Amino acid sequence: MQLPGTTLLVIDDDDQVRQSISIHLEQCGFEVLQASRAHEGLTLVAGQRPELVLCDLYMSDMSGFELLAQIADARPDTPVVVISDDGVMSDVVEALRLGASDYLIKPQADLELLEHAVRRSLDRARLRTENQRIRERLELANRELENHLRELRDDQTAGRQVQLNMLPASPWGSGQYLFEHRIIPSLYLSGDFVDYFRVSETQLAFYLADVSGHGASSAFVTVLLKFMTTRLLYEQRKLQEQGPIRFQPSDVLGHINRSLISCNLGKHVTMLGGVIDEAQQTLTYSIGGHLPLPVLCVDGKAEYLLGKGRPVGLFPEAEFENHQIPLPSRFSLTLCSDGVLDCVEGTTLKEKEDRLPGLIGQAGGDMQRFMHLLGLDQTKVMPDDISVLLLSRTSE
Repeated sequence: MQLPGTTLLVIDDDDQVRQSISIHLEQCGFEVLQASRAHEGLTLVAGQRPELVLCDLYMSDMSGFELLAQIADARPDTPVVVISDDGVMSDVVEALRLGASDYLIKPQADLELLEHAVRRSLDRARLRTENQRIRERLELANRELENHLRELRDDQTAGRQVQLNMLPASPWGSGQYLFEHRIIPSLYLSGDFVDYFRVSETQLAFYLADVSGHGASSAFVTVLLKFMTTRLLYEQRKLQEQGPIRFQPSDVLGHINRSLISCNLGKHVTMLGGVIDEAQQTLTYSIGGHLPLPVLCVDGKAEYLLGKGRPVGLFPEAEFENHQIPLPSRFSLTLCSDGVLDCVEGTTLKEKEDRLPGLIGQAGGDMQRFMHLLGLDQTKVMPDDISVLLLSRTSE
């Protein structure tokens, strides 16, 4: 069915042919303009802007090739059907080269063929126009997407810098203890976080956290973790102006659990936290739904510490248990996020967990060797965030 208001222009100095073509096309539902001269036709092309032009290839006032070229220059999107007395191949080739959409031979006895050629040329032209509109919309969408991606990259760069500034120095030594960490994000921002710091003259604290999900939303929670632990430490120091601080790792996990639930962020955290008492030579730790468990390595023998607990930020009634162990004079303690297990050989999670202590034992408390055994480096892209926290004491 022809769209209403479709205007055609017929340019031909043969009045009988022009009238015959025009009458038939009007009966087909087109609005038809007529021109008996090429110059008159060009004026109508410029003023009336017809959707298609039919022109004779041989006219008295201008060559059809020149007419075709001028129409192509003035209205390159307007299809032109050329009508000729003969079908000389060189003329057909030249007309198509100059932009003709079709080439017909007259006398035009089969007017249905003419109508078909017109409709086909119109359909192709409209398809080209629609494709052009689609390309323009896609180009606009791509430019907007590039702008959004640029803004996102800028935001991520700023967020990454915030995360890096929050992380502790690595390696960091305090007294007899050495702390070191590695974090390899699966995306630009990490949902894993580690921290260690001196609590009092005789206490060192540390934790490793793995926020659910990936990317910016999870990275935002790591900022909250840093804020919450710092705030809790500040409040405890105000209560006890000097001497050891009495809060336990379970208190920290409980505080974070309540805070995350009240924030209603839809995020939870698995955590491992501990406090070293240098006077008593003990480690008190608490587990918040985190696997793998910490691995203690003494004299080349590596074993998981015991303990369990619920994830942090999911259950309002969750309680977290403290575990205490004496610390040997020489040892290393390795905390890993579950992303590390992706780097361990094995077909099942249990096989991977069983092999992990052996790798830690081989590393012997050396972070670089442990990362090498896992096949990791800072540039490798992994499906999950990976973090490792290693603390050690090599002498009394």
